[in-house]
Amino acid sequence: MLVVILCLKLSQMTHTYQVTGMTCSGCENKVKSSLLVLPEVTGVEVSKDANTATIAMDKHIGISELQKALGGSDSKYQITANSHSETLEETKSFFATYKPVLLLFAYVFGFSVIASWHNEGINWMEFMRFFMAGFFLSFSFFKLINLKGFAESYAMYDVVAKKIPAWGYVYAFIELGLGVAFAVNFNPVVTNWITLIVMTISIVGVLQSVLNKRKIQCACLGAVFNLPMSTLTIIEDLLMIAMSAAMLILM
Repeated sequence: MLVVILCLKLSQMTHTYQVTGMTCSGCENKVKSSLLVLPEVTGVEVSKDANTATIAMDKHIGISELQKALGGSDSKYQITANSHSETLEETKSFFATYKPVLLLFAYVFGFSVIASWHNEGINWMEFMRFFMAGFFLSFSFFKLINLKGFAESYAMYDVVAKKIPAWGYVYAFIELGLGVAFAVNFNPVVTNWITLIVMTISIVGVLQSVLNKRKIQCACLGAVFNLPMSTLTIIEDLLMIAMSAAMLILM
């Protein structure tokens, strides 16, 4: 199932179009909401100043269909194609959108390799422990910068936080605690079991949101960065689940 989801997300295309007729923020919201109605559309960013609409879609949508969504040829909003490279736009959009989390993963990965490197090579148990320590400490840091914002975003999709809003506040400190526990190698069995349980619960809401194509903000880096929910979020959670399970087995 994950492979299917990942393939769908990687095949997603993003294009920027010219949109005339927008004069205020209300116009921006109108254009955005109208385009989001289309089932193939997974995200829209609109700018009245630049007269543009950047649309993420699962498959190509013709200009006529986009115009129809805006009210037809008689609408005050008229959409036209840009003369840009769609392939470059798609690549730029992905890396520009997820640059913070990709950089964070690169830093944590690099640190973990250095910290776990010995004369004979990488000690993989240590690598996973350092990686998880860096992951939880870094991600909890961004959540704690704006704890209220994180809790509100998290409650939009997490199965526990939806019913118990306070769970969002607690979750950030659980991540911090897990980061410290992995860093000092505190009771590895208990630490990995807690990680396995917490991350398994967390991924349920993420999977539901991605499968239902809900256009909401991912709370993985708190409210500091506006990252959309995507397959990347699933991979983050699955990575933590896989590592904690592997460490428990290897013990």
